[in-house]
Amino acid sequence: MVETRGKPVRKLVYFIAASIDGVIAGPEGEHDFYPTAEPMVEHLRAEYPETTPTHVRPLVGMPLDTPNRRYDTVLMGRGSYQPALDAGVGSPYAHLRQYVVSRSLPDADPAVVLVRADPVGLVRELKREDGLDVWLCGGADLAGQLLPEIDELVVKTYPVVAGGGTPLFRAGFAPRAFRPVDVRAFDHGGVVTTYRPA
Repeated sequence: MVETRGKPVRKLVYFIAASIDGVIAGPEGEHDFYPTAEPMVEHLRAEYPETTPTHVRPLVGMPLDTPNRRYDTVLMGRGSYQPALDAGVGSPYAHLRQYVVSRSLPDADPAVVLVRADPVGLVRELKREDGLDVWLCGGADLAGQLLPEIDELVVKTYPVVAGGGTPLFRAGFAPRAFRPVDVRAFDHGGVVTTYRPA
């Protein structure tokens, strides 16, 4: 959270995995091309436990009741939500408040709030509430719409060049400067970098 005149304000944080060339998913939505290493996985699970989907937690030895450390709300675009639906999971982050921004999705699980329009208005409303920060899970279109509202970027960069696919942001040309405030490197070449607006 950030402070505004003594009152904490929730941040919108784009926490996302990317290749060296800034690709977050392959042309068909692939995510399995990132080379991972256990130290980086352990770091991410310890520091960002809420980003592990609820249904995955038992498979990786994480208790279902692991407390949220940074986020209590997740915001997804249709592309970020679809893999869970394809796996038969309607509420992938049951330990968080879940919002999906989509004009094309016919409906969603009762635990998920479907947002048809105005994601900027939604984010501004969420920021005024009390609580932990809001995690922008993706994807590129939604991140592009919300770029002016992003207070922090946490980019998990993996040592691979994708060569094509979905970029970190899909928006018109409008440069916005960020500065790195924390960098954590791992032996396999992966890096977790936190940026804030310059």
